[in-house]
Amino acid sequence: MLSREEKNRVALLQGTLDLLILRILVFGPQHGQGIARAIQLNSEDVLLVDHGALYPALQRLESQAWIAAEWGVSSNNRKARFYTLTAKGRRRLVRETGQWRKLATAMARILDLEKLEVLEG
Repeated sequence: MLSREEKNRVALLQGTLDLLILRILVFGPQHGQGIARAIQLNSEDVLLVDHGALYPALQRLESQAWIAAEWGVSSNNRKARFYTLTAKGRRRLVRETGQWRKLATAMARILDLEKLEVLEG
């Protein structure tokens, strides 16, 4: 049975995770667990990134050359891959952010209508 907190979390739309990862990496190199934690904390626990989705997304972004990775040591002294945003990834982030803002604005217009106009035809 799901807890109330788990029920209040929002499933990520396809393509959203890539954008969130790119956005987190604007602030500097981060390992996978750190990226997942940053998304959760900055969304005030609304978005929880499943590791089964995170690592394939990181591999996909790396194959697109939007992020780069290198091995390092985490704060708990474990070997980890640290990801950084590339110039190509930064350009993609700008483009995707604009598209998501446009989508969010359009959704807000429809959801906030006092009276939804329906075309009769």
